[in-house]
Amino acid sequence: MEKLMSRGSFSPTLAGSRSLAATVSAGESPSPLPQPSGAGRRFGAEWEPHTRTFMSWPAREDVWGGYLDDVRWNIAELARAIAYYEPVVMLARPEQADAAQRACGSGVQVVALPVDDLWARDTVPVFVRETVGVVGVDLNFNGWGGKQPHDDDTRIGRELLSRCRIPQVRAPFVAEGGALESDGAGTLLVTASALVNDNRNPGKTRETLTAELRATLGVEQVVWFDGVPGEDVTDAHVDCLVRFVAPGIVVLDTAFPDTPDDSWSRSAAQARAVLAEAVDARGQRFEVIDLPRPDPAVITGGGDEFVASYTNFYIANGAVFVPRFGDRSADQRARDILGEHFADREIVPVSIDEIAAGGGGIHCATHDQPA
Repeated sequence: MEKLMSRGSFSPTLAGSRSLAATVSAGESPSPLPQPSGAGRRFGAEWEPHTRTFMSWPAREDVWGGYLDDVRWNIAELARAIAYYEPVVMLARPEQADAAQRACGSGVQVVALPVDDLWARDTVPVFVRETVGVVGVDLNFNGWGGKQPHDDDTRIGRELLSRCRIPQVRAPFVAEGGALESDGAGTLLVTASALVNDNRNPGKTRETLTAELRATLGVEQVVWFDGVPGEDVTDAHVDCLVRFVAPGIVVLDTAFPDTPDDSWSRSAAQARAVLAEAVDARGQRFEVIDLPRPDPAVITGGGDEFVASYTNFYIANGAVFVPRFGDRSADQRARDILGEHFADREIVPVSIDEIAAGGGGIHCATHDQPA
């Protein structure tokens, strides 16, 4: 089922009415948090039920310049759309929280915490389940290998987990949420360019990182793609390349027909070759479904950093949010492909030209907390 969204369409009340307000009454001492043990640890799939979606309010003019108001409009519209389906918590600098609340409306809860930029997928901890419940894994965000200063975003993981009263684990490696794609059944997809890189994990090999990913996230099988080092700020996250739509079934970002070969199309070809030989944690081969890009000649956005990948979709409770780039045929094809695999969810297209011009997409701007 498809639900069309347009700019200015959203004014919901908070879905589920689950606030991030403190659970300890005034004057009470908070009870000690249970300590993570690693027992029974599992990195879930995005299609599993969520408690909420975290997002971050774009804060810095030195990053966005004259486009800051436009990208804030994109973020507010996306937050309002998701809030129809599940609670949305928008993190915003204290001095910007009131403006963020006005833009997002009463259906989004704005929480004052110092943030630098909108990329909540990378700055908010990833969440795993274990015997004590949900645990937050701080991935030691370092501005994508020191490419940008993100002092506030580097600290946001610890501060947010403390506010949420969620036990914390600190990963023994540096990574970002967009670099990790899980099927919830023990299989993890990653790009080597974003992890086996001296700007994040100097001296560490694939073998070392595989062992650390398994132990930290509770996964069994790690499938590595080469990726593309150095051509974008993330060093080619997997969430713009390959995504799970079910255990054993992935969608693969593919170039628009007859476009010139480039680093991204070669990366997709290499990923296809890996998937043809790899098996998941169940020992099963992968089914690979092409998710073609739009025609670059007719899309409504652009720029050197523009990300026109439909694989950067976001799965929420009851809905899948997919970019709308302005190529009507390609936009519809992407919605149809995702609709086949998420028949129990509405497929919601959202225009994100300003976010995409900044080098990211819907998935990059959102982070799910499992229920």
